[in-house]
Amino acid sequence: MNMPNLDTLDIALILERFLTGKLRESGLKGFVIGLSGGIDSSLSAAIAAKAVGADRVYGLIMPYSRSSESSEKDALEFAAQFGIRIEKIDISPMIDAYFPDMSAIDPIRGGNKMARERMSILFDKAFERKALVLGTSNRTEICLGYGTWYGDIACSVNPIGMLYKTDVRRLAQHYGIAMAIIEKTPTADLWPGQTDEDELGLEYEKVDRLLQMMIDNGITDRNKLNGAGFEDHFIDRAVSLLNGSYFKRHLAEGADTGLKPIPDKITIV
Repeated sequence: MNMPNLDTLDIALILERFLTGKLRESGLKGFVIGLSGGIDSSLSAAIAAKAVGADRVYGLIMPYSRSSESSEKDALEFAAQFGIRIEKIDISPMIDAYFPDMSAIDPIRGGNKMARERMSILFDKAFERKALVLGTSNRTEICLGYGTWYGDIACSVNPIGMLYKTDVRRLAQHYGIAMAIIEKTPTADLWPGQTDEDELGLEYEKVDRLLQMMIDNGITDRNKLNGAGFEDHFIDRAVSLLNGSYFKRHLAEGADTGLKPIPDKITIV
């Protein structure tokens, strides 16, 4: 694994204990997660099922009319393998009510609307079931801003948020997730033929190594990065995405009026 001094089993235990602890702190009953049939949501759900039991994990499949049927099939097979209960909610009526002619809408705008619709449903179902919404964004996506603000990025807890995409693939094998899911081309399935790497303009395996050098090892000298095999255009693309999406990694800012930050908790003594 790419995390220093930790093997796959160590990381799995850390993530399972993280979810167990967060659920205990919340006083709620379980987790709700959107299952896309992809590796990220599958891994998050598998970790939760191992941590608290599959009976406390509730999966939602939320296709749009043009979503891939193979993605839904993979999600169903994953849920059956791990014993996770699922519910299918077609978001087409909601999206089409807002965008009567989706073909006339910018694909990214349409994709953002779908992502926010799905997250709205997830949080409603979480309220209904007294559960936490489980996140599915990996560290690579978070670094590069590859996600919809207050859409798929929104969640209660995220077990894989500190795992690069290459780590996700390795850990998925540890949990026994089907190779068909692990090896499939990563896609948000927002429009036909869409893939993550094409949209980003970066290959996951290569950009993970670059992000680790810059963020985890603090190496930002261009000559050293070039010496490690990264071309200028690749470096600049990754840095541009990271810098341009900084706001997605924070809550919305409020004006500084000199008041103290709101604490997480107050204890009266």
